[in-house]
Amino acid sequence: MIAIDIPGLRLFELNHLVLDYNGTLALDGVLLPGVADALSSLATQLQIHVITADTFGHAKAQLAGVPVELSIAPLQAQTDWKRQFVSDLGADGVVAIGNGRNDSKMLAAAALGIALIQREGAAAVTVASADVVCTRVFDALALLQNPKRLMATLRS
Repeated sequence: MIAIDIPGLRLFELNHLVLDYNGTLALDGVLLPGVADALSSLATQLQIHVITADTFGHAKAQLAGVPVELSIAPLQAQTDWKRQFVSDLGADGVVAIGNGRNDSKMLAAAALGIALIQREGAAAVTVASADVVCTRVFDALALLQNPKRLMATLRS
């Protein structure tokens, strides 16, 4: 668990990290260099879930050996499916990271939602649903390892 007390906002007690795959952890279906190590480091504190439509069909192979649970979203109603996934985990203990339109409700439902604008871009509705916006997945993950960065961004 990661506990982060944000002055003027709330105490976050995070148990789960839920991430989109394409556009978040991968580009064109290929895991970004260094992501496996970053996720392995966080896996000592959080249960990590990767949920994806798996557009390119490479997620399972690319994540082999990485301490994550992979779930493939159905073809229909992915936005609602991802939101329900977060809710089923207990949304109050979830941090979610994504970039696509189908990630918008997932970010809104999570205790802490982080939108990414990387090379694939980000859906405007997803950016609007987020608590924080980052331009690199490594920066988003580092927020969890360096909670004072989140405090500086979110305190009120």
